Amino acid sequence: MKAVQLFRRATLGAVCASAFFSGAAVAEEINLYTTREPGLVQPLLQAYTARTGVKVNTVFMKDGLPERVASEGARSPADVLMAVDVNALVDMTEKGVTQPVKSAALEAAVPANLRDPAGNWFALSMRARTLYEVKGGPSSFTYEELADPKYKGKVCLRSGQHPYNTALIAHLIARDGEAAAENWLRGVKANLARKAGGGDREVARDIMGGLCDFGLANSYYVGLMRSGAGGPEQQKWGEAIDVVLPTFKNGGTHVNVSGAAVARHAPNKEQAVKLLEFLVSDEAQAIYAKANFEYPVKQGAAVDPIIGKIGALKVDALPLVEIAKHRKAASLLVDKVGFDN
Repeated sequence: MKAVQLFRRATLGAVCASAFFSGAAVAEEINLYTTREPGLVQPLLQAYTARTGVKVNTVFMKDGLPERVASEGARSPADVLMAVDVNALVDMTEKGVTQPVKSAALEAAVPANLRDPAGNWFALSMRARTLYEVKGGPSSFTYEELADPKYKGKVCLRSGQHPYNTALIAHLIARDGEAAAENWLRGVKANLARKAGGGDREVARDIMGGLCDFGLANSYYVGLMRSGAGGPEQQKWGEAIDVVLPTFKNGGTHVNVSGAAVARHAPNKEQAVKLLEFLVSDEAQAIYAKANFEYPVKQGAAVDPIIGKIGALKVDALPLVEIAKHRKAASLLVDKVGFDN
């Protein structure tokens, strides 16, 4: 009888161990907090789970990500923090909710100017601040030219206080100083064909309507419009304009980024790093390009054909962390010159 009981216990133990080890990869989970739209994130996470068996539990929030993680403290379940713009990434670092990561894969894939020097965050995809222009316009353009008096009454732009524009202004400050950036802002304001406002896609609409000849807008909107993702009306807007990758004088094109960090108290740090490494792989970078017409950060990764037709992107070499230092000054300048009035 005793032998039978021992056999049963041994058999039960073997079955349980077998169930545990065979299901370990499937049962493993990590937690992601993100401000990115679910439709953009889910294809990436589904691909990661399919490849690794690791489930990614996702908490989507519009804002307040660093504040939430900070309030949760050491008990926070967050492993990875993902944000849609460099200001948010820097903000998370300044609030102390990230931790430095050392990864050869991440450092090889993400250029030094597109990541935190200490490894607190890494860019995952890029959006170029492009020039939308009337058909047949200049084939090359600098951001500085937008303030040239010869373009008076020919420029359309969304609010200067929008993060897309304050990031560009911060870049100008970092390159040339506040006085030069202020002069540029005043020049652009003098060239506006209408009050600053609306969105980037409305710049294309107003160029098609003959209200203006030029405007700044993010590159991915070209893909959204020309692909028909925004509907037939927006497709007409996208096809009615030319798109140029402007540069700074003696520099490259301004970009903003989406990116991610490992949370300071990540319960699963090793898996969190692996997720970040996957997100800069060829597979994931191609998903970024397809899902939202974004530029990959990894050199040589596929670009969507619609975006590829704009031309080769040469990213300005100034580190994003240097640009982000001037974001408050940029916002103050917008108010100082009354750009949105």
